[in-house]
Amino acid sequence: MEKCLVQNAGFLMFVLVGFFPFFVCSHWMWDHFVVFNAQLSNSVALEGKGQLKFTSGRWSPHHNCTQVATANDTAIRGWDIRTMNQIYCIENAHGQLVRDLDFNPNKQYYLASCGDDCKVKFWDTRNINEPVKTLEEHSHWVWNVRYNHSHDQLVLTGSSDSRVILSNMVSISSEPFGHLVDDDELSDQEDHNQEDKIKEPLQDSIIATYEEHEDSVYAVEWSSADPWLFASLSYDGRLVINRVPRALKYHILL
Repeated sequence: MEKCLVQNAGFLMFVLVGFFPFFVCSHWMWDHFVVFNAQLSNSVALEGKGQLKFTSGRWSPHHNCTQVATANDTAIRGWDIRTMNQIYCIENAHGQLVRDLDFNPNKQYYLASCGDDCKVKFWDTRNINEPVKTLEEHSHWVWNVRYNHSHDQLVLTGSSDSRVILSNMVSISSEPFGHLVDDDELSDQEDHNQEDKIKEPLQDSIIATYEEHEDSVYAVEWSSADPWLFASLSYDGRLVINRVPRALKYHILL
């Protein structure tokens, strides 16, 4: 288990963060993030006017794990930890504070963000002028956004409106045409059924809205063992476990 050093206004904190070759830390009160393994490797600080603070950070699972995305105020920045240079910057990514980030596990340039403007946005970091998709389903601050680890069209969001929303973002997923099967593997009947499925238009949609919480939802997370299971946690201490609807599960798999 490695340790992560966090610096802010003269105090130090060590946090156990897991088994990775390098680590990054950020928090809404921190103005530095530090990357190191057995010893300090490098660090970077925000530069500019005013009291600049990181609000969120996310490690990219792509590019040999050499990239990190951070959020400060309304901006999103990408960093190459080999040089600690900024590789992209999305100014005014949200109208208000950016709360959370998450990388698509299957599409290396796709990043999701959410914030106090009640929006969830999806970005292609190769073209940062406009988001590729925007969701406006929440009525208050959106605290969390999470891609499903196995089926990246499934996206979870949690908000201060006390709701958890499960979305099916198929048009920007790694399988926009569904699960493809070789023709040689299909029988005549299965081939006919497959043709019917292809004719059906694939559209992004809200799968379900969960309202079991009575207070702000501050965290949502997918299970690392079961891709159809997820949890949400609210301010009042309520932990709720839910499953992806069975009909959607079989539609994705079959």
